[in-house]
Amino acid sequence: MAKNKKKSSDESEKETKKSVKDDSAKESKKSKKEENLAADSKESKKSKDNSEKKEPGKISKWFKDLKIEFKKVVWPSKETVVTNTSVVVGVIALSAILVGVLDEIFLILMRLIYNS
Repeated sequence: MAKNKKKSSDESEKETKKSVKDDSAKESKKSKKEENLAADSKESKKSKDNSEKKEPGKISKWFKDLKIEFKKVVWPSKETVVTNTSVVVGVIALSAILVGVLDEIFLILMRLIYNS
């Protein structure tokens, strides 16, 4: 009986030590994450300071790159644009008609309910 109590107390001590180790490991991970975040924020501040300095020709280079990218775009034909536009306008018109009809139906129902 005494041996069983001793074993259970030894096991509880081991579990306590294990939980303490786990807690300290979690705390060290948290502190490392906080240090990394602080270092990242310092680096981002430095990069912002560097980006504030304008490089000569940066704007013209951006426009040249923009022109190159526009050449890569596959532009739709006129017929495609007209077809797609007519489909969109048609769907909007049908939706407006549907909403108007539903509005009138609900208005009639509300009049019937409240005039009764």
